[in-house]
Amino acid sequence: MTGTDPWVDLLTGDRALLDRTSTAERVADVLRQRIIEGALPPGTRLSEENAGRALSVSRNTLREAFRLLVHERLLVHEFHRGVFVRVPGAGDVADLYRVRRMLETRAVRLAGTAGEERIAALDAAVSEGERAYAEERWVDVGTANMRFHQAVGGLASSPRVDELMRQLLAELRLAFHVMSRPRDFHEPYLGFNREITTLVLDGRLAEAERALEDYFDKAEAQLVSAFAEPGGPEGAHMAR
Repeated sequence: MTGTDPWVDLLTGDRALLDRTSTAERVADVLRQRIIEGALPPGTRLSEENAGRALSVSRNTLREAFRLLVHERLLVHEFHRGVFVRVPGAGDVADLYRVRRMLETRAVRLAGTAGEERIAALDAAVSEGERAYAEERWVDVGTANMRFHQAVGGLASSPRVDELMRQLLAELRLAFHVMSRPRDFHEPYLGFNREITTLVLDGRLAEAERALEDYFDKAEAQLVSAFAEPGGPEGAHMAR
């Protein structure tokens, strides 16, 4: 450890994923993935100097990556203050679930035409979450849940949907930070993920779609309620 912010040490480890000609898009991919994994919570200030040194990229490349992620609503630039991981609100949650219903439920309907690899990714993500749960690694349970939903979107067999899902799930992970007790939030959904996976594997796609809709209703209601509580996203559990 270097004694700096934990995210700086993580990015230093990510340096091997880049090369001297790395584009801003590849740097943005690294940062987006760290957001999906929960390593960059809302309100985190991203120092250009520290991030650039950790990833060994030029300031221009880093600034362009930041601009890409600002466009994706993952970062915000504040005049005279710098770049921060965005703090989402209840309106963001409602819109995210609106889009997810369109993408993921449609993808489930297309599961019959998905390749074996796409189907197998569902079971792999659920199994990963179950292992993390058994070892009480709650942040990793949340990350496995992100991978499960990436796999659900993957049933559409569309690179464009895959890309949209990565962006949506990164935003969603930021919203999840409002839940101060991650175990209580994530635990029930492990069973739902397994149920949906079993229905897809059995070819019962209409049932899987209905189960996913019910899943979205429950999760959205929980998150919106948490944002409405005193000390919600502006509370002490947010890094900002």
